[in-house]
Amino acid sequence: QIMIARRDGEGKEGEVSATFHAMMYFEIGLAVALFCFMYFGGYYFFSLFANSDVIFYKSLEYLEYRSFGVFFSFTGLAIISFYTGIARTTFIMIDALLLMVVNLILNYALIFGHFGFPEMGIAGAGLASTISEGVALIAFVIYVIFDKKLKKYNLFKFPKINFDLIKTQQKLSAPVVAQAVVGFGSWFVFFGIIENLGERALAITNLGRMVYLALSIPTWGFASAANTLVSNLIGQDKRSWVLPIIWKTSKLCLLVTMILTIPVICFPEQILYPILGSEDMSLITEAKPIFYMVAGILAMFSIGGVFFNGLAGTGATFFGLKIQVLGVIFYLVYIYAVVNFTSLGLEWAWASEIFYWILILGLTYWYLRSKSWYLLKV
Repeated sequence: QIMIARRDGEGKEGEVSATFHAMMYFEIGLAVALFCFMYFGGYYFFSLFANSDVIFYKSLEYLEYRSFGVFFSFTGLAIISFYTGIARTTFIMIDALLLMVVNLILNYALIFGHFGFPEMGIAGAGLASTISEGVALIAFVIYVIFDKKLKKYNLFKFPKINFDLIKTQQKLSAPVVAQAVVGFGSWFVFFGIIENLGERALAITNLGRMVYLALSIPTWGFASAANTLVSNLIGQDKRSWVLPIIWKTSKLCLLVTMILTIPVICFPEQILYPILGSEDMSLITEAKPIFYMVAGILAMFSIGGVFFNGLAGTGATFFGLKIQVLGVIFYLVYIYAVVNFTSLGLEWAWASEIFYWILILGLTYWYLRSKSWYLLKV
């Protein structure tokens, strides 16, 4: 996405196409590798973790149909990255809705045997997801074929595999993958530490996490947009516009996030009741202090997340990884100290997210102001 946006900003349609094809070849190769691992190695993999025979064989039953989905989803991700890179995301939303609707209908039909379909149980869930991804990919390919604005890119003229370009993509993307591993890994450790506060604290934290993840969706969208905009502007040699466009995107992201967040925080019983049911009303009441903390976290994340992805758009993905590692170390040390050596409680443990994003935002802003990224090549 970063490379496509950069080449598009430079007006180099041929290199946009070359970048897309290199990415497509890599995604297909990765899909083949993961399919072989799941289809032929799933038995041995699950045998390491599943103690129950029922869970073991149900997992294999699900994977037998679900493993084919990697070919559709990985190819679809390549196309999504292309359209995001050229800043044309409307059909991505339409295609995502199509995938969701088809998946819901097929899950209902194949799991329980409705509409004349066989009752397949959990295997039906795997098959439904695979088919829905296939339908979404077909719809996207049809859209690409009839999209007149893409003719200049010659996407259906497949060149030979460019291993040097694939290598360049991996060099740029490896730190981003590592960032995801570090980020998600810190969440697992966070919940492990929170467990020391007791089962009720863990239940409240799980509820807080659900609300946080749902309300953070707009930030991921704006952050992805910032990534593309920054790389495209650099491609146009408009580096002085980078910080202003990130600021504008982060302010808009904050506004949209707060519009969605404030009603949930102020009226959690009414909004969360349909999801949790009356038996969990006491849990919602006890989680209110966490919800207020979540509002603060989302405010910082909506700004920090956009800036951090804007940093990635400059091509400084390795520096972004160093920032995140430093932030996660601070984050985990803080949580461990609060939970094990103080009586501050769950709210202050959650406050670690606010301090984490303040640190990430500060370091990212400092780097962008330093203009060290002006000389980076993508």
